[in-house]
Amino acid sequence: QVQLVESGGGLVQAGGSLRLSCAASGLTFSSYAMGWFRQAPGKERQYVATINWSSSTTYYEDSVKGRFTISRDNAKNTVYLQMNSLKPEDTAVYYCTGQLSRINYRDGSAWKYWGQGTQVTVSS
Repeated sequence: QVQLVESGGGLVQAGGSLRLSCAASGLTFSSYAMGWFRQAPGKERQYVATINWSSSTTYYEDSVKGRFTISRDNAKNTVYLQMNSLKPEDTAVYYCTGQLSRINYRDGSAWKYWGQGTQVTVSS
């Protein structure tokens, strides 16, 4: 059974930083791309970032470029999202995703596995 468990969310002031972690089990972690999505209250789910299996390629949604960094440690079966210069509009539940089944990584339906989410709240 595949499990993706996020941690590291919380309340932070605007301009602050948080690092989210996602621990994966039940899949050959080092073989698959991993990603992050987010969903704010009353809004549609939004793509955030993707990292390929070897960490050689990363992609970001435009609004987080230069502020967020996705990384992974295949030895620990964990993917990270370092979030700096946080803004109130970054407030959302952040979801880890695993095993990309189609090339369109920005489409949530292209991802086979999802975590339960972790809340990030940025106060102004």
